[in-house]
Amino acid sequence: MTRSTFLKSTVAASGLVGAIQELHAADAPSSAAREYFEIRKYTLKAPEKQSVLEAYLKDAAIPALNRLGVSNVGVFVPEKPEAAAVVYVVLRYSSLDQFAKSSELLADTTLQQQGATYLDAPATDVVLERVESWLAQGIAGMPAMTVPAKGSQVYQLRIYESPSEKTGKKKIEMFNIGELEIFKRSGLNAVFFGETIVGPLMPNLTYMLSFSDAAAKDQAWNTFRVDPEWTKLKTTPGFTDKEIVSRITNLVLVPAPYSQI
Repeated sequence: MTRSTFLKSTVAASGLVGAIQELHAADAPSSAAREYFEIRKYTLKAPEKQSVLEAYLKDAAIPALNRLGVSNVGVFVPEKPEAAAVVYVVLRYSSLDQFAKSSELLADTTLQQQGATYLDAPATDVVLERVESWLAQGIAGMPAMTVPAKGSQVYQLRIYESPSEKTGKKKIEMFNIGELEIFKRSGLNAVFFGETIVGPLMPNLTYMLSFSDAAAKDQAWNTFRVDPEWTKLKTTPGFTDKEIVSRITNLVLVPAPYSQI
């Protein structure tokens, strides 16, 4: 039985959190301090519905999440409009138990009151087309989120898909043994790095970077590309893109005024 088949069958029988904990039990000593990151993509039914969703996030959902202990909730929109109006939300969890507890959000009576316009929208006038979500676990080289400096105005959410589970692990190894350090000295400010454990496009590594502005982003990437250690690392057999990366998705985002990241 494959890992993905086992995950599907176990989730059906025991619930999402129990399945993840069982799959990662062997890694417990090394993963205990790692955080989990949930990325949600809200696709809106129409552009004019964005204000309804954002009011709900700002006034109801984020305060309720904070009351549950979920801190540093990030809300972002694309720098350039996409075909459909979308909003991205990044949630930071200290443990899988906290992730499971977040499902109790609707039990919060204050949330229900503050978010009534969104939550009680009739089926004939819905806000959302759909919500997509994926959950990632912090990698060894960066097990927890680093909250960026205030004033960061440009973010990148990048997804590195790999052709197999084994090559996906090699890409993560590549960051752990050297690429993270090259990022740091190049000015590529990491917010989080996570190996996706549930969600679409697996296997993949998802990470977020922050910058003061677009010029800082471009300068940092230009510095990174000519770094001699990066030039050596990316051409090392076993670590070349053609061996371990099948597709890269790059989203340039800007934070909402009320975003906590």
